[in-house]
Amino acid sequence: MSLSGDKGAQSIEPQTYADVEKLVQKLYQPGPPQEIARIQDALQKLQRSQQGWHFADTLLQSQDEKVRFFGALTFTIKINQDWQGDYLSDADAISLLDRLIEWLIRLVNAGESQLVVKKVCSSLIAYYLRPAGRWEHCIRHLVLSFHKGRVVPSNTLTQEPQTGLVVANLSLPCLKAILWFASGLAEEVGKISSTSIQTHKYHERVSSNIGEVVPLLNCSMAITPGQDAKITEEAVKCFQSWVMYARRAWIDKALDLEPLRLLTPLAIQAFHHEDLYDVTIDFFTDVLTSFSAFLTAGDLESLSNLFASTQARQFVLELRGGDFNTEAMSFARFLLAYGDATVQDLAKKSGDPILSHIVQQLLELLRCEGYPEVEDEICTQALEFWTTYTEYLIDSFFGAGEEKPAWMDSARQRVVEAIEASWVKTLMPPHEIAASWDSDARAGFKAFRADVQDLLQCSYPLVGEDIFEKLAQLALQSLEKRAWLHLEATLFCLNALSDSISDEGSVDAMLSQLFGSSLFAHMTSTVEPIPAKTRQTAVNMITTYTAFFERHFEYLPAMLNFLFESLKAPALANVAAKAILSSCSSCRQTLIPELGAFLQQYAILLARGTAEVYTKEKVISGIAAIIQAIPMDEDKYGPLSALIQFIERDVSDCIGFMEASQAEEGQASGICALKCLASMGKALQAPDDAVIELDADTPQSTFWAGGPGASLQAKIIQMMETVRGLMRWNGDVVEASCQILRSGYKESAPGLFVFPLKVTVNLVLASRLDTARLDYVLDTACALLSKRNHEPETTIKSAASALSNNLLGIIQLMGGEPSSDPEIASSGIDLADKMVPHYLDCMMSTPNVQELFDFTLKALAAAEIMPNRAAAHFWATFVQKYEVSEDVAMFVAAVTQQYGPQLCNILVRKIGGEAARSELEVLAEPLKKLIFAQPQAKMWLSDALSSEDFPSQKVGSTEKRVWLQKIIK
Repeated sequence: MSLSGDKGAQSIEPQTYADVEKLVQKLYQPGPPQEIARIQDALQKLQRSQQGWHFADTLLQSQDEKVRFFGALTFTIKINQDWQGDYLSDADAISLLDRLIEWLIRLVNAGESQLVVKKVCSSLIAYYLRPAGRWEHCIRHLVLSFHKGRVVPSNTLTQEPQTGLVVANLSLPCLKAILWFASGLAEEVGKISSTSIQTHKYHERVSSNIGEVVPLLNCSMAITPGQDAKITEEAVKCFQSWVMYARRAWIDKALDLEPLRLLTPLAIQAFHHEDLYDVTIDFFTDVLTSFSAFLTAGDLESLSNLFASTQARQFVLELRGGDFNTEAMSFARFLLAYGDATVQDLAKKSGDPILSHIVQQLLELLRCEGYPEVEDEICTQALEFWTTYTEYLIDSFFGAGEEKPAWMDSARQRVVEAIEASWVKTLMPPHEIAASWDSDARAGFKAFRADVQDLLQCSYPLVGEDIFEKLAQLALQSLEKRAWLHLEATLFCLNALSDSISDEGSVDAMLSQLFGSSLFAHMTSTVEPIPAKTRQTAVNMITTYTAFFERHFEYLPAMLNFLFESLKAPALANVAAKAILSSCSSCRQTLIPELGAFLQQYAILLARGTAEVYTKEKVISGIAAIIQAIPMDEDKYGPLSALIQFIERDVSDCIGFMEASQAEEGQASGICALKCLASMGKALQAPDDAVIELDADTPQSTFWAGGPGASLQAKIIQMMETVRGLMRWNGDVVEASCQILRSGYKESAPGLFVFPLKVTVNLVLASRLDTARLDYVLDTACALLSKRNHEPETTIKSAASALSNNLLGIIQLMGGEPSSDPEIASSGIDLADKMVPHYLDCMMSTPNVQELFDFTLKALAAAEIMPNRAAAHFWATFVQKYEVSEDVAMFVAAVTQQYGPQLCNILVRKIGGEAARSELEVLAEPLKKLIFAQPQAKMWLSDALSSEDFPSQKVGSTEKRVWLQKIIK
């Protein structure tokens, strides 16, 4: 053995077989990673060499098991490599097959280990999978060769006795080896696609071996006195491999299942052998899950009897007691697989005692001790079965028409029992237990609770108000017993049903009992040791059933008192604030008389000094929603002024913090102020269902523009400018400012947040290329141009001109390159798009406007999707014909004439191959619009198609001409 190579990177070159053997032994011993890597490189080089065949043959003669394994592995590598390059002749291939079978016989008869024998089997399977291989009757070939103790020539196989007669005389080691080969063969061929002609031949040849596999398995699986259970175990595993292969072949209609099906009773018998229980139950679980069609009605009936055994009952008892041992869990998975495969019979045949017993066992799986996904490892899978069961009942119920199936009532009762069992499993753990869970345990338990909600929602059309009433009664009972975790679980389940109730009033009586009870009084109490989770779920229920409180105002005072008390608890503040907003928004008219109390409660909240931004936003938004419902603007002034004063405190804090160089605190206060203003503006918008005054003669109110309300509006503008001036670089500040402005864009009448155009224009003009969220600022300008404006046309035109000039300035700062910032480029082009057609005169008068069109064409040609799409939409809009003034029409025509050829060239290149398929529809729009509007488009497109820039050389002139004719038509 020698070392050669650069210093620090020495290679190993074995000279003799003994050297190779030593290297293999060192490979499997602990050592430095660098040395192991060099050994691997040396051995792989040897395996890939022409001498690899001889080394493989010699290594199999070693006294060391690991070396023999490496020799068998080398055969596999050589087969895959040398046949890939057609290095083996037909004669060499036949000789190699004989050599491999000879080695397998020799090693098995010598008592070789499973590790080495299986690896030789892998080499034989690799041989089978080579395109040049002609080893059709592989299993029969091995059986006969083992029987003779030597390799039987493949051309004499037809002259030998039938496989079934020979198998019975083989030794157990020989049977094992053949079973290992047969299993691996089915598994490996099953991985290969059968779509090509070559690979389809593999499947044809494997299918032709069924006639040899069946007698092999029939002999090996039959349990006879004194037979080694290990043989039966390997036979069941082999049977499993062939059944799973048969599934695919059956789907392709390339295999008759009957011969294999005849073996199933033997596998069922193996259930009764203690040493074979594990492998058999795994087999049937796999078949039931993946290929239940393989099993006959008789097979399923035989399997059903197993669930009535003493052993099955014992497993269920163990699971119920929280003992999730390996055998019990295997049984549970088997039971669930059987349930999924026979769900229709389990639902319909409730009178069958065995099937009824199985259904009861499936219910018991929902009643095991322990928390789901933490201690109880089977509950989630059981819940999945009951969801499947319920879905089948729903389909049957609605598919039966007016005549309900006779079995429906009993099956429906089973669903109710499953829901009751699931409800118990949703109980939250005490705090000390929950605190000990890791993140995976918490996530698993949370996911289980979500699955229970899915079951409830799925089952509601079937069990309807009955289950709602049952849960409502459970909630009242839990409340009476002060069983707070039970109450939480019940409210959690009731929350899940809210979206399933089609007739909102149908459950009002039950909800009235619940909300009219001591629920809110208890939840508000600071004396009761109520878990925070229970209070939180109660808050969520208010949000979920907001529509109930719209219909029943009498429950609002107690409910709102509970919500405002919940604001004191940090763990509840955010969900309570969200519920307050929901309640105020829905019941705004009713709550107007309580507006003063709401303002007082908000003042108390701020006085505590612990409220988060989210909490402030939601509560202010709720109060603003009530103010919106006040009919007269004059009556809104006072409460709105109070809200503005609350927000001004945050702005003052922001200024103070910034002056004291406490940037982090100043930033938090400033962002809080603007977010509260944005939420307030959104809440003051008229509801979607509000009556819109269509009488054009009705005079617009001047209260907010020139009356007393103008001072409040000025304060809002001042607050925005102050915070933005202090933190122009902050994206949240810029975004919140834009949201404040946008809140007034939807309004059809003057209001506090309906600002003059100049406010938005000033914000846009004050922005620079380095302004945070400049794309959002430009999007706000787009929204401004899209909104309904009541200001004089000269004012609007002036604003549009200013925005157009500013856009050109931004494009120039970008160097005219959209790729320098695709998001800004996309938003800028969208702004240009919004100017067409109403503000084309403003665009036309913009200095150097040609830079805008150059910019859009670059964006259209670029690879970035966002500016690409924006540019396509811009040109699709621009090239259309509009009713505009003569000078504007001339401007559009001139631009189209100048840029039309370039536009066509880019579109043709993109559609011809440069663009992704998903972008073609977007690119087709400007093309269609241009063809419709411009007679010269045909010529421009023709020139583009014949250009040297066309991306695909495979498209000929005929195809181009046909394409052009089609789109022109």
